[in-house]
Amino acid sequence: MKVQLLMFMRWLHQKIAYRHIVALGDSHAQIFGHDLFKIYLPFVRFDVCSVGGATVSGLNNPNSKTATSEIFRNKLKGTPHGTSVIVMLGEVDTGFVIWYRAEKHGEMVETMLEKAVRNYRALIEEIASNHKPIVISTPLPTITDDNDWGEVANLRREVSVSQRERTQLTLRFNAAIKAWCREKGIAYLDLDTESIGEHGLVSGSLLHDNPRDHHYASKQYIRLMVPKLRQLLRGENR
Repeated sequence: MKVQLLMFMRWLHQKIAYRHIVALGDSHAQIFGHDLFKIYLPFVRFDVCSVGGATVSGLNNPNSKTATSEIFRNKLKGTPHGTSVIVMLGEVDTGFVIWYRAEKHGEMVETMLEKAVRNYRALIEEIASNHKPIVISTPLPTITDDNDWGEVANLRREVSVSQRERTQLTLRFNAAIKAWCREKGIAYLDLDTESIGEHGLVSGSLLHDNPRDHHYASKQYIRLMVPKLRQLLRGENR
């Protein structure tokens, strides 16, 4: 029955008039290509631009040589003005790059956090000049202190900072971006409260079945996100 429903929704998705939304982000943004969105948001079609290892801090990510901002700019060049653009970045910075540079190069975490926030604001403002950004809070760290980092880039295992410290930095990053977005009247979808478990770390319900996969479990993440995203999109249409 579920398979038949999904096939029907795929067919319907091809036939109906839909709202076009671009989704920009690191590897976590790939979630917007999941088939469940065709069921929960059948009148929306996501155009995903996901850059693995994307960083907004401007700091060198030793695991990535991609020019993230330029890739995003090229993606938006052909996108009509006024298009809604989901932006979801920051995990690579707060979960790895900032700590890597702090440990390897003795740089100040506070200074690098400020730089990441400043550069993210600049990117969002650039998007807002022609489009309608919807900023989604950065996913919380899922890699535990005793994890061997699995398929995540090898250099990450060299970061000895605890999951709690990485989580706290991510929450601070999200809080700073949320406050700024509210000040600027930019849509911000906050999932932090719903994502935190009883021990102050990411909820176990969001952990991937594969312990070597640092992304949230797809179905749980989508079900967490959809009610708020649906409400936000309805508000835009009023």
